[in-house]
Amino acid sequence: MSRETRELVATSSRILARHGHGDFIWGHSSSRDVEGRGAWIKGSGWGLDEITPDRVHLVDRHGAVVEGEGAVQFEYPIHTEILAARPDVGGVVHTHAPHATALAAAGAELLPVSHAANYFVPPIVPRFTLTADLIMTAELGAAVAECLGGASALFLVNHGIVTVGPDLETATFAALLLEQAAEQQLRTLAFGGKPTWSEPAESLAKREHIYNPIAVRKAWDYLVRSAPTGNLG
Repeated sequence: MSRETRELVATSSRILARHGHGDFIWGHSSSRDVEGRGAWIKGSGWGLDEITPDRVHLVDRHGAVVEGEGAVQFEYPIHTEILAARPDVGGVVHTHAPHATALAAAGAELLPVSHAANYFVPPIVPRFTLTADLIMTAELGAAVAECLGGASALFLVNHGIVTVGPDLETATFAALLLEQAAEQQLRTLAFGGKPTWSEPAESLAKREHIYNPIAVRKAWDYLVRSAPTGNLG
């Protein structure tokens, strides 16, 4: 099972990189350990596009490596504290997605101007403003988890994004959708005019029609088929 989970985190990482979430060596995704020992996450110092199963390790809530090798991510508390607070969450993603980060920094709420935004809205996507610095302590990680609440996404204002799901496949897809939605909104507003967007009832209907669990799984399968493969060293 550990090998399978490592492969999942590695695949998630490469998919995120392929779809514009790479930021040199920063950004990470994680999967809950089925034995409750912590989070499977990439080791520090590697880019998302470089992640192989051997570069993924298990980190406990105190930041100790339980299984595997490599330096621990400074921001592991984002993952461990959300997993502790949300039993329904099986996967967590944190990246510095450029358009989503810009939208949050502009002080704008995400609006359902596109299909992608309907995955999240309503309700509004919460905004974490306690700090824009790295989330390196359990206390800050717990504050992030509290701000996230029961939502599937969170803006870390002037920092990046967090997305979650019942599994890492869903959390990864959500990260791609959030960035896509933010880019579509910024493009819409750049044209001026009188922007329109879906009312809540329509948003919820579109969410069920477009992003139901079967569709999300099929979208994940597509992402896996199109993900970079081969020897990454």
